[in-house]
Amino acid sequence: MIGVLTTLAASVAALQPLPMKILIDYAFAHANPPAFLGGALTPLGLDSTPTVLVALSALLGVAVFAIQSAVDSSLTWAWSVAGQRMVYRLTNDLFRHLLRLTSLYHSRRPVGDAISRLTGDTWCVYTFVSGFVMGPIHQVLMLGSVGVAAFARERRLASTVILAAPLLAVSSLYFGTRLKERAKSARKVESGLLSFVQQTLTAIPVVQAFTAEARNRSRFGALAEEAIALSRKGALLTSSYGMVNGAITTLGAGIVLFFGGRRVLEGTMPLGTLVVFLAYMQTLHQSLEGLLKTYGGFKPLEASIDRVIETLQSGEIIADLPGAQPLPKLPRGTSGHVRFENVSFGYVSGRPVLSEIDLEVWPGEKVALVGQTGAGKSTIVSLIPRLLDPWSGTLYLDGKDIRTVPLDDVRSRISMLLQDTFLFPMSVMENISLGRPTASRDEVIAAAITANAHAFIQQLPQGYETVLGERGSTLSGGERQRIAIARALLKDAPVLILDEPTSSLDAQTEASLMDALDRLMTGRTAFIIAHRLSTVRRADRILVLEHGRIVESGTHASLLAARGAYFKYHAAQFPRPAREVLA
Repeated sequence: MIGVLTTLAASVAALQPLPMKILIDYAFAHANPPAFLGGALTPLGLDSTPTVLVALSALLGVAVFAIQSAVDSSLTWAWSVAGQRMVYRLTNDLFRHLLRLTSLYHSRRPVGDAISRLTGDTWCVYTFVSGFVMGPIHQVLMLGSVGVAAFARERRLASTVILAAPLLAVSSLYFGTRLKERAKSARKVESGLLSFVQQTLTAIPVVQAFTAEARNRSRFGALAEEAIALSRKGALLTSSYGMVNGAITTLGAGIVLFFGGRRVLEGTMPLGTLVVFLAYMQTLHQSLEGLLKTYGGFKPLEASIDRVIETLQSGEIIADLPGAQPLPKLPRGTSGHVRFENVSFGYVSGRPVLSEIDLEVWPGEKVALVGQTGAGKSTIVSLIPRLLDPWSGTLYLDGKDIRTVPLDDVRSRISMLLQDTFLFPMSVMENISLGRPTASRDEVIAAAITANAHAFIQQLPQGYETVLGERGSTLSGGERQRIAIARALLKDAPVLILDEPTSSLDAQTEASLMDALDRLMTGRTAFIIAHRLSTVRRADRILVLEHGRIVESGTHASLLAARGAYFKYHAAQFPRPAREVLA
């Protein structure tokens, strides 16, 4: 449809100046019109008088304008629909790809940069197809239809128009590279500004507590000024580009007017033909200039295209292997067998965080991970749901290499409860049912009751339909964790990961949550990370990590009796009980 409308628009453009020729050469000059025009008037009972020809010129002008307006409007509508669809598809693909990228990828890039790519750079597909695929096609069709008409009327004058092409090409080459560099710099600065705003607004309590408002305003002003400066440079380049091209086309028009005007004075060319040709010349110059501007216009767009392609081609993605098969459905109590076999991993090449980890955890077993910050505790549990993939070695879930299992199936068997509870700005009901959206209201309430969350949820303004603030800011830390526990209970996954779930809470709130956490861990394979050793005492097995290796393994009592690394950690937190153990 777009192709047909584009061809029709180019054809109508060749007809636009013809009413002026009829008016000037035949009506004003009292000359006989061409035979085909007189033949068209005869069946209507009209003579080719000047009055009739003036009326005919007016009617033809209105008709051509109406047709051209209708075609242009239809073309604009068609492009709007097609362009929005293309942008939506690219944005959807980019967002889906971002969701698949590893946490390591996201940790190295600010959130604002991803937002900038999603909301700004994805429009490049619409601009590219419109300006650099269909646009040039439209310009070529326009050059063809109007060029043929112009050459048919005045070959020598038409040839002078083409002489402007090399000059316009040189102008595009010169300005194109500079426009691209300016656009890349602008997109980088805009992303930095957006990231700074996002980070500042997220950390508003810290900014206010440390009276950093003035510093943040100053930093925002500096970033904004940098963006404005680049915008000024871009505007200067664009206006200079347009001025140079305008000078070239104006020079060409002056040459045509000079030689064409002389021929009209000499009587070798009708005035109407010169007027028609001047209209054709303007259209030809616009089409030629637009075609050559494609290069210059593509350079700024190329910066956005590069950013989108960079993200889509990022190799830091967790993907299903060909032929991946789902895990078998196992009865409760027999699912959740996790085994690490010679697993190594690091965030930076040549600097492993985990080294040759061998670990087997049986269904229903509760394993605690203990060690200093940076020992590799969170890295181990991040490998289980494939938030990261190991450098070497294999991780098995229920006897199958997790890389041979569909990613969604692996993650459906795992629940996570983190130190920083992530709640979304939607209802309590939707937050609890996040991992199991098909759950009924009764099932959600049952999970909340088990998590000791039902009582405070009922006291919220709309109960379970209350929409929470961003990241659950309208709730206390303990309330957020209870909702997170309810969410994990409702998902009912056989493997549970608890990564410092109570470290940000006071001792009294932590104690009140332990009952709900115990119910959550019942019958599930649990991995518990906690710096507070009081949280891990009841684990079936405690693993002590140092420098990415498991250096001790055993129960709380056996590790204290061994007087090794765990004993030292315990003595640091509980000095008196530790001395009693020594005695």
